[in-house]
Amino acid sequence: MRSIHDNLQAVKARIASAARAAGRDPGAVILLAVSKTHAPALIEQAFAAGQCAFGENYVQEALDKMGALARLPLEWHLVGPLQSNKTRLVAERFQWVHTLDRERIARRLSEQRPDAMAPLDVLVQVNVSGEASKSGVAPREAAALAQAVAALPKLRLRGLMAVPEPTDDEGLQRARFREVRELYESLKHAGLQLDTLSMGMTADLEAAIAEGSTMVRIGTAIFGVRQKVKDAA
Repeated sequence: MRSIHDNLQAVKARIASAARAAGRDPGAVILLAVSKTHAPALIEQAFAAGQCAFGENYVQEALDKMGALARLPLEWHLVGPLQSNKTRLVAERFQWVHTLDRERIARRLSEQRPDAMAPLDVLVQVNVSGEASKSGVAPREAAALAQAVAALPKLRLRGLMAVPEPTDDEGLQRARFREVRELYESLKHAGLQLDTLSMGMTADLEAAIAEGSTMVRIGTAIFGVRQKVKDAA
């Protein structure tokens, strides 16, 4: 069994190879280690190997890990759906939210972000494949939501996030990611100051990077198959 260190190095090599194949600088793609359901000890191993940014799906699980790892300078990203009754906790404890798909949630986060903290970095989640089981705003509604979020005082809209349907068809993978990138570019053309496309996971990071992803969310390739958890965010 490979160590967390070895897994991280292998993922970084994949990212660099994919970026070079696309004619991009490997340094332009950030690695977010998705640590949901994995123990704090594994996060600590990843940190020791140089990883500082971690993604969590479930708010309470993340808060427990923040407490256990408070001595480490970690950056925490919420990558799961956010319920309105958890917005205060997220506004007070996280650095990033990837899953904004409702203006009401965005307003609560802005209102509840402490004045002493920097604005909360946020992404609008786009349901690019139209799956009923997934969160995210429809592509045709993303521009209006992005403009509304960008106007909120304690949020900093950084860009878009997407989780297309799982498929082994690289052509379909790239088409989905391309649609999100084109939407992102249209928002920038409309005047929004964006810099982040959160696209790509263990199975499709190459296609995502080929289509312009600036942040890949990798869990399985780093930590192994995750354990199932029943709690929601």
